[in-house]
Amino acid sequence: MNFNAPLLRPFRILLFPFSLVYGAAIWIRNRLYNKGILRSTGFNLPVICVGNLSVGGTGKSPMVEWLVKHLQHHTKVAVLSRGYKRRTRGYALAGDHTTALDIGDEPMQFHLKFPDVSIAVGEERIVAIPQLLHDRTDTRVIILDDAFQHRSVKAGLNIVLTNYDNLFTRDWFLPTGDLRDERSSYKRAQVIVVTKCPPDLSVEQKEAITREINPLPNQHLFFSTIRYGTPYHIIHRNPLPIKASDEVLLVSGIANPLPLKKHLQEAAKIYYEILYRDHHIFSIDDWNDIVKRFNCIQAQHKMIITTEKDAVRLIKFGQALQDYPLYVMPIETAFLFNEARQFTDIISKFINEFSITN
Repeated sequence: MNFNAPLLRPFRILLFPFSLVYGAAIWIRNRLYNKGILRSTGFNLPVICVGNLSVGGTGKSPMVEWLVKHLQHHTKVAVLSRGYKRRTRGYALAGDHTTALDIGDEPMQFHLKFPDVSIAVGEERIVAIPQLLHDRTDTRVIILDDAFQHRSVKAGLNIVLTNYDNLFTRDWFLPTGDLRDERSSYKRAQVIVVTKCPPDLSVEQKEAITREINPLPNQHLFFSTIRYGTPYHIIHRNPLPIKASDEVLLVSGIANPLPLKKHLQEAAKIYYEILYRDHHIFSIDDWNDIVKRFNCIQAQHKMIITTEKDAVRLIKFGQALQDYPLYVMPIETAFLFNEARQFTDIISKFINEFSITN
């Protein structure tokens, strides 16, 4: 359910008292960590945390993939996620027979894209990290996916993401808003990235957002956008570009499908949509509904488009997908204002300096 939908906003406002309670609990917890009453544990290797201050939809998965893609050829990198909506509990390391039900959709997506990279899940990162290092003794860098608010682990480099359309500076605590941490927590990050920006973001817009976020002197602020690739078939993986004459059925269960909807609006003749809740586990009835809706589209050129995260939850239907034009839309993070090199240098410097001092 999209709680930002206009019809649900009045309902969220009614929950404001609960937001005050939630915000007070977060404030107390952060004060306990700041005063050292609750302790954070560090590890003797570079740990990079990718997170946000709000729930869902800021582009953490593309950012994790960007980091893995740029690090995997230089060092042994591992990714540790919580494994949201999986059917298992505790620590698990992805292997040859792992499914999305075992480790969650996003870790499974990482595993399929980077089969030579260690992908693990565990609700308690402070427990899972030693287990991961025991299983993969050659690990030299760990990327923590969605762990900024979990302060039991002290990361050496924190990358905080905030959505261009929903900056943390304009947000409020759950459930009235989307914040799951204090706005002031951004000060704990070394790097802030404004994600999902328009590709043509102007310098004036960049400067206005910079003034609004007001990064500390030691913080680095970047702006990124989403770049869509050529869709590929979910089974045989053959690529097929979307043509201006195509009619597209979008099937998606992600937190923020708006950028993809905008892309399809520009790329296709027309698009229809079937939207599910974030991390939705598809049933055979869901697939039958998708097929029925697709068959109702009276067009010669038509296709089904889904996201990479949804694809790992649909692939279980196997042969049933073979005869349908079900294509997966790949995405990647792209830095604006030619600052990708600067971002890479910060990551490399952190890893190199950590290795020298330890």
